[in-house]
Amino acid sequence: MNIHEYQAKAILRKFGVPVPDGHVCYNSAGAREWAKRLGEGPWVVKAQIHAGGRGKGGGVKLARTADEVRVVAREMLGMTLRTHQTGQEGKLVTRVLVENGCNIASELYVSLLVDRATSKVTVMASTEGGMDIEEVAANTPEKIFTEAIDPLVGLTPFQCRKIAFSLGLGGKLVNKAVTVLQGLYETFIACDCSMLEINPLVVTAENNLLALDAKFGFDDNAIFRHHKIGDMRDYDEEDPNEVEASQHELSYVSLSGNIGCLVNGAGLAMATMDIIKHYSGDPANFLDVGGGATIERVTEAFKIILTDKKVEGILVNIFGGIMKCDIIAAGVVEAARQVSLNVPLVVRLEGTNVARGKEILAESGLNIVSADGMADAAQKIVQAVKGAKQ
Repeated sequence: MNIHEYQAKAILRKFGVPVPDGHVCYNSAGAREWAKRLGEGPWVVKAQIHAGGRGKGGGVKLARTADEVRVVAREMLGMTLRTHQTGQEGKLVTRVLVENGCNIASELYVSLLVDRATSKVTVMASTEGGMDIEEVAANTPEKIFTEAIDPLVGLTPFQCRKIAFSLGLGGKLVNKAVTVLQGLYETFIACDCSMLEINPLVVTAENNLLALDAKFGFDDNAIFRHHKIGDMRDYDEEDPNEVEASQHELSYVSLSGNIGCLVNGAGLAMATMDIIKHYSGDPANFLDVGGGATIERVTEAFKIILTDKKVEGILVNIFGGIMKCDIIAAGVVEAARQVSLNVPLVVRLEGTNVARGKEILAESGLNIVSADGMADAAQKIVQAVKGAKQ
């Protein structure tokens, strides 16, 4: 789960991490009034969407008077902001963050994430703040510093000073960096984060550190422990199909292809997408119905796949263990009837009650192609989709 910048800064402020004073606004008049409340200008007006690169797309602008804040906010609100992360479809701006400007002396980069190689939370830091970290890693990897954190000890002051020195900080800024870094680590652990990025962390002309931008990623499996964070979820920023899937306890991720996938088990789902690609197909989604799916859940999964207008064929790949093949078959038949299926459908069933599952499909009277094995299923759906185009 992701949240907006203004929400991220509210969390950081709670843990003592210095952030600019600001307020989220939903109309231009409110933006002007809040600018006045924040004190003397200049102010920064920032579009609030779940995407990076907002500045390059015109979503971050400086305003020197309260009236200028109103004008800038009016231009941003309602615009479709396109960045390298949103793609050409962009995202609609429905709110802006108005906050005090600051005198920037230099920009740094700091993030915390879980390093799968070490199974530890790791601090990643760079002197190249304000840039995409992917570009830094590709062009100047020597400017990225990492520090793994022992989970039993936590982030120590020694490690914080080491990171500060690697960023070129000295004097009083070193102790300030220790406070900021430990605050970020405390936030990361307390909120069950999967990622916490400050880009940029700025050194101001007054010799202070300030988190000028913030991005959070949370472990979805831990949101039940953080009701206030869960309430920050903005469904308008998410794929409607992914939102609908979450309501039915389905794991769904929309992709760019044209072959819909309905699979039980995350590993099998990944393998299914791989084998579709192997036979020159392009998966339209990742969808795991889970091990204990009901007919109703399978039906909803089928409907979600078909709401994607890019889908030109569907592959159902089920290995029945806890999830019995006859239940999947019944769900597929029910869903196909409800949505008036008009695209090729290939079904591969294996495991518990497979014979009964195949009987249900055969007796349905629907145009369903059975497959023996994953390779056979992938080839048949790819050929069916290509044949439908010809």
